[in-house]
Amino acid sequence: MKPVRIERKTAVGMDQLVREYIDSMKIASGLNTRRVFAAWDQASGAAQYTIKRYFRGGKLYITLNSSVVRNQLSFQKDALVEKINLLLDRDNLFTKEDPRVSWVQEIILK
Repeated sequence: MKPVRIERKTAVGMDQLVREYIDSMKIASGLNTRRVFAAWDQASGAAQYTIKRYFRGGKLYITLNSSVVRNQLSFQKDALVEKINLLLDRDNLFTKEDPRVSWVQEIILK
C-alpha cells in the first residue's frame, strides 16, 4: 500500500479560524449582542442589579431592580457608553463590521 501524501497548506491562526467560523455560521449579530451585555456588566459593575437587557439600533435598554443604582448610573451614561465601546473595540469576538448589531450609542435605564 502506497502512503498517502498530504499537501502542505499555509498556516492559519486560531483568531482567523474563529472569525471565519463566526462569519460562515452567521452568528455575528447574536454574538455581538452577548458581547455588548458582557461589556455592560464589566463597565457598570451593576450586573447583580440588572434584571433585563435589550439591545437594538444602537440603544441599550437596561432594567434594574434598584432605584438607587439606577439613579447613580443615570449620571454616568455618557461615560458608560464610552467605556462599553472601548471594551467592545478591544474584544476579539466582537464583529465591528456587522450592520445589524454594532456600537452602543445610547443607554436607557428603566
